[in-house]
Amino acid sequence: MLNFNVMKKMKNYIYPLLMVLLFVRCTDVLDIDDINNYSPDLVWNDANLANAYMTNLYPMFGNWSTGADRTSQQIAGIYWYADRITISNGEYKNWNYSRIRLINQALIDVNAGTLEQEVKDNITGQALFMRAFTYFGMINYHGGVPYIKEPQDRYEDDLYVARNTTEECFDFLIEDLDQAIALLPESIGTASGDYGRIDAAFAKAFKAKVLLYKSSPQFNPSNPWNNAYWQEAYQANKDAYESLKGLGYGLVDDYSDIALSERNPEVVFSVINSYPNKTAAWDHGVRPGSESRGPASACPTWEYVQEFPMIDGKMYNDPSSEYYMTEEEFLQNYWENRDPRFEKSIVWNGKIYEVSGKAGKRQYTSLGIAHELDDFGINPKAATNSTNLDRYTGFFILKNSLLNLAQPEVQQYDVDYVVMRFAEVMLNYAEAANETGDQAAAISILKEIRERAGIMPGDDGLFGMSVGSREEVREAILAERNIEFSFEGHRFWDLRRLRMLDRLDGTSKHGVEAIAIEADGEEQPLSEARELANTYSLVEDNFKYSLLQVPRSGVQVSVLPETYYFFPIQQSIIDKNNNIEQNMNWGGTFNPTLE
Repeated sequence: MLNFNVMKKMKNYIYPLLMVLLFVRCTDVLDIDDINNYSPDLVWNDANLANAYMTNLYPMFGNWSTGADRTSQQIAGIYWYADRITISNGEYKNWNYSRIRLINQALIDVNAGTLEQEVKDNITGQALFMRAFTYFGMINYHGGVPYIKEPQDRYEDDLYVARNTTEECFDFLIEDLDQAIALLPESIGTASGDYGRIDAAFAKAFKAKVLLYKSSPQFNPSNPWNNAYWQEAYQANKDAYESLKGLGYGLVDDYSDIALSERNPEVVFSVINSYPNKTAAWDHGVRPGSESRGPASACPTWEYVQEFPMIDGKMYNDPSSEYYMTEEEFLQNYWENRDPRFEKSIVWNGKIYEVSGKAGKRQYTSLGIAHELDDFGINPKAATNSTNLDRYTGFFILKNSLLNLAQPEVQQYDVDYVVMRFAEVMLNYAEAANETGDQAAAISILKEIRERAGIMPGDDGLFGMSVGSREEVREAILAERNIEFSFEGHRFWDLRRLRMLDRLDGTSKHGVEAIAIEADGEEQPLSEARELANTYSLVEDNFKYSLLQVPRSGVQVSVLPETYYFFPIQQSIIDKNNNIEQNMNWGGTFNPTLE
């Protein structure tokens, strides 16, 4: 097998050749007009070209995105305006048969070539996983789709195929994953030149995730928690958890290291980034504008700040918490005694934030005190207007940031993008265990996650959780996922598969304005406050805080109707193939659920 990292460097040279030979043109519809000219004798008899072909499919796994959780309450911006999704527009349409065709072509041609059998098996395993991964995205969006397993020929094949049922699609998908698991290496070590390729460990973990979706309320609305699919999900998730744990996967000691310590034991699968060949848009999207190449594109909301528990694992407004506070008390002291993941994930006004190697630096957001690219507020005494009121909140993202990068270097961010980590494998298992009666396993995992976070165990050893019933454990798992996977793009999809989008529907978002005050609570003259801020002498307690709704203009309330549990097939697809039925929840006849 050719070294994967060497292949990454060869890509710049091989890719143009492959584009000419293989990818004459692609469309986003079901290959009715997309017949690629293809030379299997050239590619599948040469290990270098065969592996280059596969390398060029790996971008399907994505990369860091600052807006990954803009769809939830975690990040500012009203993403879900009324009629964001319609049948005719391109929003939330996933019909990726151009990629499916390339994958299917590889599956056919690799076994007709003269490569060594070990190479053929490995490429076949990767391709089968990629096909399942691609179809899962489509099924999650739309329900059942045409599950095409061979390249379509416009002269000989029936291109106007109908949708497979959702159940058939899940069956085919699991079949592909099982075959992939059998062909792929059990686990690719961190020192291997093939690190970053798909292995059986990732395939097992992904299969378990797929079955969690299959059993979920999204696909089983009339029997969400007691359907027969939960047992299958439990067995797969238990197997994935135990198998990966046996291979040495586990939680890293420090939550700050989940991505910044690359190739750590928690990483199940990652996309390899390496400056200057491949970088990601993270640091220059989360840093305050004064430390970046422009304004931050993603800022945490007050709603999300409230959702982090206290250090004892309980919420600030829980009367049984040692750190109980009223709403007003919490607003004026929200940074104190929090779950340690809060400090490791979020930057707030007055927090020590030693970005760009600036020792002792504190970050300010107060209007009239902070840099104009960092400020947030409407304080009339500042005698200036903030230009950030529609995009900022008074908070910034710290998680996964490379603070050592100097301001001119922020676009050199090349931390490997973690697609799946062992914490997700654990919480997926906990969810399936709880729904099938194994609450003890679920609670044990929750305790392990919270212990790693640094939450106090308490006298009862439950780390602040109320987990007496199945429903309470379910809510505890969902709450833990919300915090553990902050800004990683999980929250909206978790609520959607659990049919809980009503928790986002009709909601608004807020930020926090900070105004410097004297010891007696009176507002401090801004000239004095600026002078103190220049030496980082103002701390959090030197400010008073108030809430501001964000954005300040335009759409301010999220709208997520019931129809969003399955997105529609785009009308242009149906117009080209009248055998494709529209989903029932969008005026058609196709049932996208498993019922």
